[in-house]
Amino acid sequence: MTFVATCVETTARALNTSYKEVYQRMKRVGLIERFILPHYETLHSESRENLAGVLVECMNNWEGRR
Repeated sequence: MTFVATCVETTARALNTSYKEVYQRMKRVGLIERFILPHYETLHSESRENLAGVLVECMNNWEGRR
């Protein structure tokens, strides 16, 4: 779960918003359970900048599907 926290905080910094808001957005679309955890090995090897970019793009895309 440490990596999930890193993902949330890194994404929040990239969006210049609170980690609480990012966590709620990720939780709402299932990003943690359906993307971050299953793809841990791949995501963990990325730089924080790349990680933030991937997560922001994914979160925005998934929110658009709702």
